[in-house]
Amino acid sequence: MFSKGDKVSVLDEAINGVVLAVKDKEISIETEDGFVMTFFVNELIKIQETSNLMNSIRSINISEAAKEKEIPKPRSFVKERKDKNEISAPEFDLHIEKLVKNKHGLSNYDILTIQTDTAKRHIEFAIRNRIPKIVFIHGVGEGVLKAELDFLLGRYDNIAFQEGNYQRYGQGATEVFIKQNSK
Repeated sequence: MFSKGDKVSVLDEAINGVVLAVKDKEISIETEDGFVMTFFVNELIKIQETSNLMNSIRSINISEAAKEKEIPKPRSFVKERKDKNEISAPEFDLHIEKLVKNKHGLSNYDILTIQTDTAKRHIEFAIRNRIPKIVFIHGVGEGVLKAELDFLLGRYDNIAFQEGNYQRYGQGATEVFIKQNSK
């Protein structure tokens, strides 16, 4: 384990030295102060050159240490850019709670009919008033309202639609674009 010339440190004392001789379980060392001392094998530990404090300090990369101490920049998220003049698109929430005061007593068919009629009214209003974009918030649910809304929007020639902005609405919205005819 230890051989002549190894650098060692005494475990329970602040003594470092170089191995002079190894005899069974006893090791003779010359301390840094020039004294010759004998210790048992279990009292010493071999130290590598890199354990020298000055060598350790020289091996530190200052730029890497500075990067570790740097405060991380907050993550930036891609945001929808808007012109200062741009008016945000009107949003229409088609959740039944937003459309009627009391939904008790309404069947699923009645609820879906109210929601699609409301959507149709908003589409007709946007077309008449030349509003270029509207957003329907329908929620995720089982997808019945979304499917019905897609079917309704597909019946118009001058309308394109797509999923709403995920960052803003999640999966529960549809953006409707009304192509304006020049009259």
